[in-house]
Amino acid sequence: MKPYQQIAIRECGESLIPIPRDIFALETPHPYQKLGAPYHLSKADSPYYLREGVLQQLMIAQNYLQQKYPRWKILIFDAYRPVEVQQFMVDYNFQETVKSQGYSLPVLSEEKKAEILAQVYQFWAVPSHDHATPPPHSTGAALDITLVDENNQIIDMGSPIDEISPRSYPNHFANSCQPREKQYHQNRELLKEIMVEAGFQQHPNEWWHFCLGDQMWAWLQNQATNTNQFIAHYGRY
Repeated sequence: MKPYQQIAIRECGESLIPIPRDIFALETPHPYQKLGAPYHLSKADSPYYLREGVLQQLMIAQNYLQQKYPRWKILIFDAYRPVEVQQFMVDYNFQETVKSQGYSLPVLSEEKKAEILAQVYQFWAVPSHDHATPPPHSTGAALDITLVDENNQIIDMGSPIDEISPRSYPNHFANSCQPREKQYHQNRELLKEIMVEAGFQQHPNEWWHFCLGDQMWAWLQNQATNTNQFIAHYGRY
């Protein structure tokens, strides 16, 4: 169990609604759907859904961005992710990590399996069916994003979304003296600035993951304020 999963949930009952395609940029075709992720088993036929209150605050973040860069947009890589899709993607990333490290799954020892799975779970939440410990994306209150410029070109953050490596940590390039890497950090800081200004919190290990109102958000709010006053109001949808 991760620390944020101990946060209590008081479900507010907000609806899951589609993200407007004319306001935000979307990653299409969606990479998880291309892999065969089973969105058809859920209440939404794609990842491009959020809770109503979360979407409202995302629009505010977009406004903050466009005050600085009038023609830039937030690009939605991923948002709502049912538990079935979470399981599919954990299994897929486990298999890919096994291959990338030069192992063969049929002869992998139980010890090595556990070690690689632990690496995957640094970046992917456990696909829990327990309503007390939902994966963040399965609440409709978490999303993975980046930015695009006026030409719809993705702003370079120095590593791709979903990469299982230290480069994914938000401050990985913070102390670099290399001009390109300093720019990566500035780009990440811009993304964080507009999202935090709109009330979101950033995943400690992922520059692209932001949340509002779920267990992780409440836990991070409590960490920031040194209190225990925040609870989650979005549970599993």
